[in-house]
Amino acid sequence: MQLIQKMGMQHLLITIHYTSYLVQSFPSLKLKFVSSKEIEVTTHSLKPTDSHEYDEISIQILKVSSLYISSPLTYLCNWMLSSGIFPSRLKFSEIKPLFKKGDKSSISYYRPVSILTSFSKIIEKIICTRIIEHVNYNQILAEEQFGFKNKYSTDSATYKLLNDILTSLNSKLRVEDFFAIFKKLLIVSTMIFCC
Repeated sequence: MQLIQKMGMQHLLITIHYTSYLVQSFPSLKLKFVSSKEIEVTTHSLKPTDSHEYDEISIQILKVSSLYISSPLTYLCNWMLSSGIFPSRLKFSEIKPLFKKGDKSSISYYRPVSILTSFSKIIEKIICTRIIEHVNYNQILAEEQFGFKNKYSTDSATYKLLNDILTSLNSKLRVEDFFAIFKKLLIVSTMIFCC
């Protein structure tokens, strides 16, 4: 990342290397165990769908039976968290094409979607919650990271970029930025240059 500031007749080139954002070492990932209550809450938080994978158990069935399955699922989830092993049977998925837009007869307008088992969705959500807690608690992501963060989006990134550009322009600084859009291996670039 380079920032060029206009200071009288001189230009100051400031180079910030990406490694300056990295912490020297990260704490070990220690995932806390899950409770039966958390399994029940997580099960009820999933979108109610009748779709199912090879096990033919839908989210609806899990929601209705959550009181009865929470204890064995808690045991399984805690075993996975302590051993670091995700059962092979829960890794299976059914891949189906999902239409995006355009010509329905062209395969390039479809994207693959993996339909996971309902059980693996519950466990995945719990593990995701644990990893996000670890990352947030240890402040692993840089402040400039907008993806994969709660309450941040592309709108947040756009707002910050526009705010930084306008602040620099108000301070009579020279602003340069480069945007690259990647679509089907075609690179389109735009340069914004203001004095």
